[in-house]
Amino acid sequence: MGEGPEIDRAAGLARIDTSVPHPARVWDYWLGGKDNYAPDREVGDQIVKVMPDLPVNARAEREFIGRAVRHLAGECGVDQFLDVGTGIPTESNTHGVAQSVNPAAKIVYVDNDPIVLVHARALLVGTEQGETDYIDADLREPEHILREAARTLDFSRPIALMLMGVLEFVPDADQAHAAVGTLVKALPPGSYLAIAHSLRSPSMEEAAARWNASGATPLALRTEAELLAFFDGMELVEPGLVSLPKWRPEPDTSFTDREVFQYGVVGRKP
Repeated sequence: MGEGPEIDRAAGLARIDTSVPHPARVWDYWLGGKDNYAPDREVGDQIVKVMPDLPVNARAEREFIGRAVRHLAGECGVDQFLDVGTGIPTESNTHGVAQSVNPAAKIVYVDNDPIVLVHARALLVGTEQGETDYIDADLREPEHILREAARTLDFSRPIALMLMGVLEFVPDADQAHAAVGTLVKALPPGSYLAIAHSLRSPSMEEAAARWNASGATPLALRTEAELLAFFDGMELVEPGLVSLPKWRPEPDTSFTDREVFQYGVVGRKP
């Protein structure tokens, strides 16, 4: 198992600002985790008042990650994953799912949240046959991500690029498309792009407004057309862009009886 460079836990602790809410910590709160602070819980509760299903969105996204990774590592035969916007380690982490299908799978995690950096060692525990690495970087730094990821991943072979709940936090459309476009361009044919993203709806608009008013990292919602634009030139994997529980549901998939305003889509680079 490769572990990349030494993870600087002290640096992560020094950078954590507990006075303002942070996306990864609020998400952790909705998932029932313990890595959150009073401001995270306060804004999380405020948002749930206008969008009670947001904790459902969080849990549905974790399940989607598991199904998408199982499909890519199994049926599609992908054994390399670049997971940008990792979040705080929880169940259904990409490396755990991928290496349960293929123990030799290689996974590179990327996040710029200092609390994720603190927990990064948990993300580096995989199989003896596989490799995991962690990069402390921002999605808006695609060249840096690619340079560091090349230590672990072979860019001459297919790679699955995972963007789970992270594109919302690059609200500028041009910047978001430039970043994703640079990453996808570097991937060889046969690679995949998987995105989970919040779509516009009246309740989600109000929830986003409350989030942005909190002083936290600003986010932007997108329409179906805006989200699908990231997949221009790619072949969508069935069933295309759908509410997360409707993407290749398994017998134990939760929330299949309701509309979840977190949507998922996977595409293949021809």
